[in-house]
Amino acid sequence: MMRIDIATLFPQMCDVVLSESIIGRAKAKGIVEVHTHNIRDYAEDRYRKVDDYPYGGGLGMLLLAEPIYRCIRSIKDALNGAAATVIYMSPKGERLTQRKVFELKKIQNIIVLAGHYEGVDQRVLDLVVDEEISVGDYVLTGGELPALTLVDAILRCLPGVLSDEECYVNESHSNNMLEYPQYTRPEVWRGLKVPKELLSGDHAMIRNWQKDAAIKITKEKRPDLLK
Repeated sequence: MMRIDIATLFPQMCDVVLSESIIGRAKAKGIVEVHTHNIRDYAEDRYRKVDDYPYGGGLGMLLLAEPIYRCIRSIKDALNGAAATVIYMSPKGERLTQRKVFELKKIQNIIVLAGHYEGVDQRVLDLVVDEEISVGDYVLTGGELPALTLVDAILRCLPGVLSDEECYVNESHSNNMLEYPQYTRPEVWRGLKVPKELLSGDHAMIRNWQKDAAIKITKEKRPDLLK
């Protein structure tokens, strides 16, 4: 069973999201294990201080190295010697793709570090982080939303989380193409009709239409994927 631990200043924010919908049901069924840890609990002083001004000046605060180190060390201790990959959510990291998700889903234990403020003391990243991952070329106020995005993307690809492997194998980005358009009832809605191929009952015809439609929509919206 895969286990993911999230080190964050806002564990309740993560817990709310991870307790709902498909991921929440997967946790309840024991398919996956997800834990959140408050970095502030590992602060060294009585005020639970976790940040300070950066050397060299500049606006904002940086997360201190020691509370993060102690938090991640505690998580690793709980794994009883099992290996774990530590990922820091950072706009400077590798861009998250579906291919990367398929790589990460093979890892047994993942620790995700969600930063905050202006970032994290570089020394703790150098010491404990294995990978940095970005969810896009933009900056958010904290790493919680990127961490939740990463966790959701990984966990939904695990066996038993979705009803069938085909639910994610044929999705957008799974094979370097966008997904074909999909339709449901009624057959005609506000004058717009469902493509006749999807109503034919001919499975070969339907698969060919889906393949051609996927190529067409990828050419129109993301031609870079076809390269």
